[in-house]
Amino acid sequence: MGTRMASDEVTDGIAAIEMHRQGTEKESGLAVACSEALRKLHELLAQEQAALQQHGPDTVFALNVEAVANEIKRVQAMAGIKGQGSMPRNARPTGARPMPRAEKSHNSPRNRGRRTMGRAGGRGGGGGGGGAGDR
Repeated sequence: MGTRMASDEVTDGIAAIEMHRQGTEKESGLAVACSEALRKLHELLAQEQAALQQHGPDTVFALNVEAVANEIKRVQAMAGIKGQGSMPRNARPTGARPMPRAEKSHNSPRNRGRRTMGRAGGRGGGGGGGGAGDR
């Protein structure tokens, strides 16, 4: 029996994260699900690395770190993420640049805001306006 495996707690944790990822994928899509799963897996990896530092390399914690790292690679591949570094939150992928918009007139209905009913007022000139001297 020379094959060693990660602890049951870590195996169960990885399985729970994967089940939650699958449920989230159905509701919110692959990118959101993988992002959340990777965040949880990185938290688990940090815990296991801390335990490995404390207990030494010849313990089950080394296998736990390896198992979590392998799961992170699997989820990254599923999400299409390359490498180990994560992108900054405000960064955009290089291919997702928006096309420049065609210039619209400054007087388009979208830019006018809400109009009130009633007299024209303002720049229209002419009869609106009111006041005591109009009688």
